[in-house]
Amino acid sequence: MSTPNPSSLEPPLIRLLGVVESDLQDPSAAPLQGDEDAPPAWLVFSSAASPALEGLSVGEDILVLTWLHLADRQVMRVHPRGDERNPVRGVFGTRSPHRPNPIGLHRTRILEIQGTRVRVAALEAVNGTPIIDVKAVLDGDDR
Repeated sequence: MSTPNPSSLEPPLIRLLGVVESDLQDPSAAPLQGDEDAPPAWLVFSSAASPALEGLSVGEDILVLTWLHLADRQVMRVHPRGDERNPVRGVFGTRSPHRPNPIGLHRTRILEIQGTRVRVAALEAVNGTPIIDVKAVLDGDDR
């Protein structure tokens, strides 16, 4: 079986499911990671995404995938954490938001659920960041 050529593949279509509502407005002032004093935020889903929220519960850890819409998609190499004292690395070896496909990955905990609004703890995404998916965090008992 031959391996497909990546340049010949059709780009995937990503459906935006909602947006982040956060007090964070400026990406340069946002924490680099959720565990670095990021504030709570609301995940506000479209009504079409409502059935996908079934089964989520308060206290549960989730992975939120976002589209980092303010990122520079031309960046391929960075100084990790924006610190020029760190040697330059390819973005795949970092958590830089600037990358060819700027998908954000955020582990957080559900604090509250109100219909299609889910309040989460410690989210470093800025206000208006599109949500592209949510996944359950699985531990050994969940498999």
